[in-house]
Amino acid sequence: MDAIISAAELLSALDDLTILDVRYQLGGPPGRPQYEAGHIPGARYVDLDAELAGPPGAHGRHPLPDLEVFTTAMRRAGVSDDRPVVVYDGGQGWAAARAWWMLRWAGHRDVRVLDGGLPAWTGPLETGESRPAGGDFTARPGALPLLTAEDAAALASTGVLLDARAAERYRGEVEPIDPVAGHIPGAVSAPTAENIAEDGRFRSPDELVKRFAALGVEQGTEVGVYCGSGVSAAQQVLALAVAGIPAALYVGSWSEWCHDPTRPVSTGPTP
Repeated sequence: MDAIISAAELLSALDDLTILDVRYQLGGPPGRPQYEAGHIPGARYVDLDAELAGPPGAHGRHPLPDLEVFTTAMRRAGVSDDRPVVVYDGGQGWAAARAWWMLRWAGHRDVRVLDGGLPAWTGPLETGESRPAGGDFTARPGALPLLTAEDAAALASTGVLLDARAAERYRGEVEPIDPVAGHIPGAVSAPTAENIAEDGRFRSPDELVKRFAALGVEQGTEVGVYCGSGVSAAQQVLALAVAGIPAALYVGSWSEWCHDPTRPVSTGPTP
């Protein structure tokens, strides 16, 4: 099943899909005003912080949400078990991928991300708030692999653990968000920006296969991904899916890892 959908494909199938707008910017203004000012017709706004993540704490800045909260939010947005879902954001792909991953992990079988996000959309926009009929989605968690901190540490030795953050954060040269700089020992630097072509869309499957092969990831490789808080890493899991490579997500990511001072930290350009 395809993990992404083009704007042209979406335009031709609007009436047959549930569409979610997950515009989000770390440290920026909320996405709802942007949504209300103009969104793809029929789309419902989903709040990443409140509905796709739990409160920040020892398990990271964007831990898994309470399943009841998530299920209620998805039903309110019109998500049903037997109706395909398309998710989009402002173009970066991180927030949309987090929604894609959450729904897929929770058992929805048909979820795709709009390639290029809203900037790629050439169809009409509507304003205000769409009010779709309530959905019947039921969460069945476990459909996609999920890593704990212990799992991530082990995978860095037995498979490939990708760090999706910017390279300078991986190296420990800067850390603008979390209290400790560096990376999980054994992890490989793999910034998410390199998954995207100049036009803002994902690179082709062949290009992504080559990119990940250069990082040590091939078919059959056990691979996991983390970032700062499990959001941009979801985009990397999505890119791997486009390349035909299944991957596990460490949702707690660096913000959980560095919360425990007993966990080791590496710095520099190498694993």
